Amino acid sequence: MYQEKEYANRKELRIKQYDYSSKGAYYVTMCIKDRKRILSDIIKPVGVGALDDPKVRLTKIGEIAEKYLLSSENIPGVTVDRYVIMPDHIHVIIFLDPDKYIKRKDGSSKAPTPTNEMLPHIISTFKRFCNKEIGNNIFQRGYIEHIVRDRNDYETRIRYICENPIRWYYDKLFGEK
Repeated sequence: MYQEKEYANRKELRIKQYDYSSKGAYYVTMCIKDRKRILSDIIKPVGVGALDDPKVRLTKIGEIAEKYLLSSENIPGVTVDRYVIMPDHIHVIIFLDPDKYIKRKDGSSKAPTPTNEMLPHIISTFKRFCNKEIGNNIFQRGYIEHIVRDRNDYETRIRYICENPIRWYYDKLFGEK
């Protein structure tokens, strides 16, 4: 006999009634399934008394992700501002200008959850292209976004992106495989 599975109540990630095509900046985080470290390696500084910060070295899969992330700028109205491709996740700031965005002729997107909004369309297209070239679905379902509210918030997000490899390298939880 069929029994219904009990699913944990998923937290709603989107702000109800918010138009995710609104002009502005969005800070987005996309994670890899099972937090597998397949996108990059964080390389320690080398040399006597090396003072350089740890660096990100992309894997082949990370290079594919970067290629499609940057190709998002080919979509009118989309600008990829800053990003970091970490071993198991990606942080990116995306600027949207809906006045330049061209919707599909039928008015819809091909996002898994139908929407006319730019941000979900861009993220789902990015993931779909990556997965197709890689030959496997590597991303967790969904993504996390933060609507950048002002200059201070924007600078905080940039600082987080720039410092993420440093935190990863020196955080014992992530530093060792």
